[in-house]
Formats: sequence, structure tokens, C-alpha cells
Amino acid sequence: MSNKKIWNQHLIWQATKQSFIKLNPFSLWRNIVMLIVEIGAIITLIIAITNFFAHKSYGFDLHISVWLWFSVLCSNFAESLAEGKGKAQAETLKQDRSEIYADRVITDTEDATESVPALMLQKGDIVIISDGMIIPSDGEIILGVALVDESAITGESAPVVREAGGDKTGVTGGTRVLSGTLRVEIKTNAGETFIDQMISMIESAKRQKTPNEVALEIFLISSTILFLAVAITLPVFSNYLHFKIDTTVLIALLVCLIPTTIGGLLPAIGIAGMDRLLAHNVIAVNGRAIEAAGDVNVVLLDKTGTITLGNRLATEFITAPNVKEKELARFAMLSSLADDTPEGRSIVILAKEKLQIRGRDIRSPAGAKFIEFRAETRMSGIDINEKQIRKGAADAIENFIKILKIKFPEEVKQIVNKIANGGGTPLVVASQDTVYGVIYLKDVLKEGIRERLLQLKNMGITSVMITGDNPLTAAVIAAEAGVSDFIAQATPSMKLNRIKKYQQDGYMVAMIGDGTNDAPALAQADVAVAMNAGTQAAREAANMIDLDSTPTKLLDIVAIGKQILITRGSLTTFSIANDISKYFAIIPALFAVDCPMLGVLNVMNLASPASAIISAIIFNALIIPLLIPLALRGVQYKQISVGDLLRRNLMVYGVGGIALPFIGIKLIDMFVTWLNWGL
Repeated sequence: MSNKKIWNQHLIWQATKQSFIKLNPFSLWRNIVMLIVEIGAIITLIIAITNFFAHKSYGFDLHISVWLWFSVLCSNFAESLAEGKGKAQAETLKQDRSEIYADRVITDTEDATESVPALMLQKGDIVIISDGMIIPSDGEIILGVALVDESAITGESAPVVREAGGDKTGVTGGTRVLSGTLRVEIKTNAGETFIDQMISMIESAKRQKTPNEVALEIFLISSTILFLAVAITLPVFSNYLHFKIDTTVLIALLVCLIPTTIGGLLPAIGIAGMDRLLAHNVIAVNGRAIEAAGDVNVVLLDKTGTITLGNRLATEFITAPNVKEKELARFAMLSSLADDTPEGRSIVILAKEKLQIRGRDIRSPAGAKFIEFRAETRMSGIDINEKQIRKGAADAIENFIKILKIKFPEEVKQIVNKIANGGGTPLVVASQDTVYGVIYLKDVLKEGIRERLLQLKNMGITSVMITGDNPLTAAVIAAEAGVSDFIAQATPSMKLNRIKKYQQDGYMVAMIGDGTNDAPALAQADVAVAMNAGTQAAREAANMIDLDSTPTKLLDIVAIGKQILITRGSLTTFSIANDISKYFAIIPALFAVDCPMLGVLNVMNLASPASAIISAIIFNALIIPLLIPLALRGVQYKQISVGDLLRRNLMVYGVGGIALPFIGIKLIDMFVTWLNWGL
């Protein structure tokens, strides 16, 4: 999924058009602050037009009206620009979705198919997908293995293997099979697929408001009502004291009093946060989940497929006494040729490396008989002529050779115990006359997982690994990965209960998983991230889906959540601090004629009351477009303490918010006076 640049020419043009369309009061009513500004712009424009036809001075009123309209347009532009990125992406997804066809298996037949549009597929349909075909809808692989190109969804160019069985059975509509054939059961009805959810989420982003955003809007509305009451009662107060307040000046005062900066940028901040999440290939079902990520302090990670690669892989051949490594590798490979499990394939790959042979050089020996793995024997292998080669659990191999009067070497037992105590899985390779050694299978950590988990710890987030392994194996993997804690021999109910316990203790919990057994815990977690490569049940239970299936993506999600909160708080602080400076410009100007002693408050030494008011309104209008890039990009999040973060923001956005208007309004006043706008 490509990350389009903010300043795309087409997006800017579309956002500009939408800025004028959003001037409709029925569209603007959701933003009460900017609605008040628009009403002020309409009133001052009417006053300017009335004065023009009455041959009275209208320049001051017209200037105020123009800059108030500019303020509203800039606010609309910021929101439209944030929305435009998602809309463009949604249109592309819609177009791609409508052009896909599928080979649906005809009911009551085994392999007979009919070609139908992907939009006609329903839950429970079976489709067959082969080389070069696009997967038409979300589903579960029930038969086959294939190499799948998921770049259309994830943006990742490297293809991935998807196969029946395990937790890698989920496939997403819009991805393409490069090689292999899959039989897939469709798990969603038309209009409910993952891509449909993406389109819906993108298109509805502007209507979603998080609790923090709602709370801030309540504050903005309350402060606006308060200052509106002040503005309404001020003429009564001024008449009592024999002061005269012009209507346009009163409107200018109101606009400068209310927090227009954050009011104008608030909608864009939340939408831009969702766009930043999309840029990291993460889809959020709603904005609430994104902000909740900013408050997460406990994260539960499923071991298999999340911390580890998902399957135990052969990493080492350890020989028995008087056995050469190449001999062990050869017999391990022969006994695994018919083993189609990930573990079996990894043994063949490791053996090829040790024997320095290529894939096409491997041939099944003539007359060979393959012995499949069975739960009763816990062994598999091959019979070549009269030689019986087996690989399997240590006790199963010991029983096998015991019948043949072969002694199990003590050295091999020690190797087996050492591997087991280290959290690995030992598989012994033997024949009817010799024990050749041990294959070391171990969980392989995903690349960079330890470093990223350390970053979580530095952010004050406790990481908990969940696994069905025994406590000894779990402890080894936990130590190797660097997680804070682990839950061994976990069942779905144990995961669910642990999350509930953390939540009862006041923690905000995030859960990452990819399997069906993770679904109950994902549904309970405050932030539930499902791997896109995982099962359909996991994706349906989550409120976020990681398209790249990278568990370390949680760091990006948390950072974006914190960034939204920090950006909103920083710009709110800046907006309120701005108002303090604007009071020093507009209050002295308001009462300068009738109450000269207030001139002492004119610390900026502005040229005239009219120029002071115009300068304050112009600064109030210009600051919104100047802050649009910051609102869309977000305030940079740094891993520092809450106290340091608060002090930094108060200094930059509080003190800076007070100082900047003094400089800006003074410079604008000089420019306005030079152009004679204030006369």
C-alpha cells in the first residue's frame, strides 16, 4: 500500500474544492468553533456591503470579513486534505475489487468450476486458485500450498508461503498466487471482506471520533459558549459605562478569544493519524483503537508466528560418537524426503547445506519405501533395500533399536537431555544397526524482535509472551527474546482471563495474535492486532490488522497513538497560549478611545486600534495554514518520561505559543500600516 505524499498536486486541488463545499453550514455544524467564525464572516460581510451602498467606510469591515473567511477555508482545507488521501486509496481499492473473477466449485461436484465475479461470492463458497490468479475474497485454505504475492495489500515485494493446516491458512482478497494451487473456502459475504472493511474505514474516517477527541470538543464548545456569552453581554456593559463597541470589533474579539487554532485543526489531526497508520500497513477498525494504543502499558504476544517464525526449524546436526556429520546429514535428509511438514522441509534444507547439494540433485532412491509419521510410533523414515532409517523422538527411537538388540548410546542421551533442557526439540536419527545422532529443532526468533521488544520496555510497556509450550521451553524463548514475562501451557481461556485480570488492575492491554485460539483474547483486549497472515477468526476478533504480519509493528502503532495524543495536546496548548497574546493586541484597541488608561496594555506598541484588530485577525487566520503540515505529520514522539515530555511541550508550545503572536502581530501591524489597511 503506497504512502502518498501530503503535498500531492491532485490532492491539493481536490482539497481546495472541498474547502469551499464545506462552507455549507449544514456540513460545518460538527465543528462549532469554525461555525461561529463563519457566522462572524457572514455578519461582517453584510456590514461591509451595507456600508458600501450607504457610502460609509467599509474597508475595515471588509478586511475582517475576508480574513475570517480565510480562516474557515484553511480549516476546511486541512480536514479535506487529510480525507483526500484516504479517499484516493479507497477509489483504487474499489476499482481493483470490481475487476476480479473467481473459479467457484459448483455445488455437489468435486472439481467442476464456474467463473463468477468476486463480488458474487458468498460465505461457504469453495474456489480454486492456481498460478497467476488473484485471490477473489478472504478465506481459509483447505487444501494445497502456494507462493502468494501480497504486495497489493501489504506493499511488501517478497512473496510468502500460504498452506493448509496451522496458523498460516488465511488469505486476503486482492493478493495473487504466484505458483501452486489452492482450494479456498470463502469466509465472508460480498461487502464484508477485508478490502471492503478497508474501504469502509477509509471513507468513514472523518466521522469517527475518539473519547479524547470528544472530550476536547466538549471543552472547545464550552469555552466557545462562555466567550460567546461574554461577547453578547459586553455591549450591555459598555453602554452602562458609556463606551461604544462596533459590531465588527466585537466579532473580531470573539474570534480571537475562542480557541480557533485547535478548532480549525482538530478534525485533520485524527484523520491524519489514521493515514499514518495506513502508511505503516496497519488497518484500524476505528480511531478509538489508535488512541488506546497510545495508552497501552501491557502487551501480550503469542509466541508462535509472532515472536518466532511459526515453526520449529532444524538448526544443527549433532553426531553420535564415531559418526561423521555428512553421514548424519545424509540419513536425516533421506528420512525427511517424504516429510512435508515445515520441520521436515527445514531438515532437508539444512542437510543440503551440509552436503553442498542442490535441490535438483536430490532423487528418491530406487525401490525406496517411505514410512509416514504416526502418533503411535512418533517416528517417520525410509526403507532402502534392507536398510531401515528412522527419525523421531528419542524414546521412540530407543524402543525401535532396543527390539533389534542395539544399545542406545549414553552420549546421545546426554545430547537429547541438553537440547530438551535448553527449550529445543531433539529428533534422533538411527537405522537398524546404528544411532547416527540428533537433529536440533528450535524456535527461531523473528529478525529484530529482541531489539524491538527492548524498545517496548524502554517505553514503559510490559511484554508478556503467551505459548502452549512447557514452562522450561517457554522460559528459554522468553529469555532469548527479552520479554518481561511469559505464560506457559496457555489455553484460550487462560489468555482471556489474564487480559481481564490486567484490565481489572487498571492496565490498558494490547494483544497480538494470528491463530483461531487467539480470537477470544483479541476480542477482549483494548488494542487487538491480528496478523494478516493469520486465520480469519483472529482477524474478525481484532480491531487492527497488520498487513505485513510483523509483530514488531506494535511499536509503530503505539508511537502513532502517542503521537496523536501529543499532537492534539501540543496544538491545544499552543492555541490557548496564542489567545493570551492576542488579548494584549485587541483589548487595548477595543477600549483605547473611551478608556485611555488601558493604553498601558499596548505593550506591542501597535499603530492604531484598527490596525491592531486587523493584525490580530490576520495572525489568527495565517497560523492555521502554517500549522497544517504539523497537524498532518504529527508532533514527533520521543521516548522520554511524562514529566520531561510535559516540560518540553509547555516550553515549546506554551511559552512559544505566547511569544510567537507578539512577534507576528507586530510585524503584521507594520505591514498593515504601510499598506494603510488600518485606516
